[in-house]
Amino acid sequence: MKNIIEIDGLHKRFGEVHAVDDLSFRVKEGELFAFLGVNGAGKSTTINIMCGQLTKDSGSIVIDGNDLDRDIAGIKRGLGVVFQNSVLDAALSVRDNLESRAALYGIVGNAFSKRLSELSALLDFNDLLNRAVGKLSGGQRRRIDIARALLHKPRILILDEPTTGLDPQTRRTLWDVIAALRKSENMTVFLTTHYMEEAADADYVVILDSGKIAAQGTPLELKNAYTGDFITLYGVDEDAVRSLGTDYEILRDAYRLSVPNTAAATELILAHSQIFVDYEITKGKMDDVFLAVTGKTLGEPLTKDEGGARG
Repeated sequence: MKNIIEIDGLHKRFGEVHAVDDLSFRVKEGELFAFLGVNGAGKSTTINIMCGQLTKDSGSIVIDGNDLDRDIAGIKRGLGVVFQNSVLDAALSVRDNLESRAALYGIVGNAFSKRLSELSALLDFNDLLNRAVGKLSGGQRRRIDIARALLHKPRILILDEPTTGLDPQTRRTLWDVIAALRKSENMTVFLTTHYMEEAADADYVVILDSGKIAAQGTPLELKNAYTGDFITLYGVDEDAVRSLGTDYEILRDAYRLSVPNTAAATELILAHSQIFVDYEITKGKMDDVFLAVTGKTLGEPLTKDEGGARG
């Protein structure tokens, strides 16, 4: 797969705060790319620079073959962006919001009607078209935000905390739509999220800390590098678990053992087969990875002296 986003040596300061500090990474065409960090780590600053809403201090950005310094208009044509906060006009109807946005891309008349029909079917908002956006629920408004970003069939969809505050059913609906678009249109998705189960489904993950890359890799690579495996053991007493000589925690109806990796788990099970009659092995989670890499939990802001002025 070719690179569709190439960022090299990106820097951005706000006074004394080095919000983005020598950032370099690649995004492959068609992949789900997760860009993670606590509030203030530099995620939104990077996105705003990519979209032309902020100027960079130095470094280079090439998106779908277009250099940010030479062809920002070309970059914007290929991007669809769903920002953390809705940019819809609350006083206008859903139809009017989408029609005015589509006109900016020259999508008018029958072309707009056709695209509106496609998106309303995809995101299930046909019954909302004449309602004022200000009267919509959070989940309904998010569907319209995504429709707005998809009007011009972008090559890259940037999702900045797209599902924060949504109920599980709406979150699942949005992800089903995004998965379908990735499959049918080879659309690249650039995601920031506080939901680590969403990051766990990514093809590649970059973790930011204080404007710098603290870790990167596939979810499996990161789990193997920064967490161990866990064995949940059922139907035994604590004396038997204690005899294994490994760290464990007591669950409601089981014991959870911590081991360095799958090989260590296998060795322990084979050596004590009489104890391991009913058990399961699981990898560490992306939450564990994030905590190990940054020392923080996702959603926790940087302290003032860590320089986290902006996300």
